[in-house]
Amino acid sequence: MNNKYKPGFTLNGIFKTCFFSLVLAMLFSACKQKDQTANSAKTKSYYTCSMHPQVHEDHPGNCPICHMVLIKVELTSGNSQDTKNKIRLTASQIKLAGIETDTIDFRSVGSEKTLTGTVAADQSQSDELSARVAGRIVHLYIKTPGENVAAGQPVYDVYSEDLAGAEKEYLLALQQKKELNNPDVDYNKLTSAAENKLQLWGFSPAQVKRLAASGKVSSSVTVLSKTSGIVTEINVHEGDYITEGMNILKTDNLNSLWVEAQIYANETSLYHIGDQVTVSFPDLGGKQLKSKIAFINPDLSAASKLDLIRVSIPNSQGIIRPGMLAYVSLISGQQKALAVPASALNIGGRGIMVWVKNTDGSFSPRMVSLGTGNQVYAPVLSGLSKGEIVVSNGTYLLNSEYIFKNGDDKGGMGGMKM
Repeated sequence: MNNKYKPGFTLNGIFKTCFFSLVLAMLFSACKQKDQTANSAKTKSYYTCSMHPQVHEDHPGNCPICHMVLIKVELTSGNSQDTKNKIRLTASQIKLAGIETDTIDFRSVGSEKTLTGTVAADQSQSDELSARVAGRIVHLYIKTPGENVAAGQPVYDVYSEDLAGAEKEYLLALQQKKELNNPDVDYNKLTSAAENKLQLWGFSPAQVKRLAASGKVSSSVTVLSKTSGIVTEINVHEGDYITEGMNILKTDNLNSLWVEAQIYANETSLYHIGDQVTVSFPDLGGKQLKSKIAFINPDLSAASKLDLIRVSIPNSQGIIRPGMLAYVSLISGQQKALAVPASALNIGGRGIMVWVKNTDGSFSPRMVSLGTGNQVYAPVLSGLSKGEIVVSNGTYLLNSEYIFKNGDDKGGMGGMKM
């Protein structure tokens, strides 16, 4: 057999060509894999829940806890310590996480004391409806405490001989004015005097007009409320005889309330009328109101030797009710100091940390040293400067992303600035 090959197709040439192609393929694959690894190292992402940042998924979907739509978090890693400590969030992440910021500045700080108090009706807003004339209660329109009463609303019907006589006097004055023409008598003055008497005894202007139109004395008169509020006391029943000045019912206006608390006598001198306080209500989910001390009782309780402090609070929505428990936080020894909001503090194994907002919009953890403060602000000894911006709410998402990016060092985020 003839074993000659055509020029250019020798076995040695074929082997060289295959070997060269294999090397090129391996080099290309290695470069591509290196490029993909670099890109993967450069950017990584995951999906988390704004309400439950412990949830980390590698695909979009809903939170397994609350079923909210997961948000995508993209983190850029690097080798420098600065890059490792920086966390970047999108505008939607910041909104969903409820992130709020505050500026480091000089604030009033001091030791704080919390007193247990009770909500009470504002006695300056209380009112009483008293009988104008003697008589007998024919009918009660309001029969139980707790009912709302408005100005002009009927309260009770009363039969009164005095009122009946005043009605006759008024009708007679009107009749004389109409029928008689004695020039020596001022009929307008007589009529006006009789009308004023009726109004002083409880008649409203509308009732006086109805009496004039009918021309008849009524068997009973409806007494109207002169005030608005919540009825707290009812002192009569249907059929009772009443005397002039007798208390019929009492009302409280709950648009303004008092919170009363007691304090030891040796601490009273630390506080003054007008001092700022914070009032919280455990029955309303910890709802807080800012107010001022309105009254400090000059007399001590004879039994306990305690002093009474009173705070006025608004209640336009009507959700706060007398009898509720309240906590009154008082701050004494107030002084101006560079302070950070207490809500911005994260306490870990290595100390106290806050999240600082950088000029480029990113966030970085910062260890701080603090003095003795209160529940609102803590004085800064080191770690922060005036004008720096810290995260005062929503830090849980930043903590979660930091741990996802750098790992949990079991000591409270190591490597951060002091």
